[in-house]
Amino acid sequence: MTVAAFKTLEISNHTEQFIIVALRAANALVVSLVAELDGCVIGHVAFSPVTVSGGTPNWYGLGPVSVLPSYQRQGIGTALIREGLSRLKTLDAAGCCVVGHPDYYRKFGFENPSGLVLEGVPPEVFFALPFDGRTPVGTVVFHEAFTRMPNKMNPNYQQGPPERDSRRQA
Repeated sequence: MTVAAFKTLEISNHTEQFIIVALRAANALVVSLVAELDGCVIGHVAFSPVTVSGGTPNWYGLGPVSVLPSYQRQGIGTALIREGLSRLKTLDAAGCCVVGHPDYYRKFGFENPSGLVLEGVPPEVFFALPFDGRTPVGTVVFHEAFTRMPNKMNPNYQQGPPERDSRRQA
């Protein structure tokens, strides 16, 4: 499902499925939600812990989020993200970060933070959403599952296991 969702996306390095597998193997998926239709997974969103250099606790990263192409632009990704953010808040999360398209993530309240950075990522595509109104200052580091893949956060690639074909696999 994840492979199909990112197959034609030009900005993708097509490693999202490996990131999900690595997050799952590390038990780092704090929130992992799927959308199903007729028993088939058609969408998935993942949230995992991030580290903020200033020591601010309880911040999370959103991603990957994926929806099968034939179901995109129908609100499925939006619903998954909104529910995931809601669940983070119930876990006393302080906030959430994401790398993505400005026009998409602003609708959830994400903004480009002035004092918070993700090294190697242009500030116009890095977003933060503080749940308490306080954005920390410092450098964000996503879970190592992201840095083992050739993506916007790390050009070094270490091949991960292939995505399994099962309903439980996102």
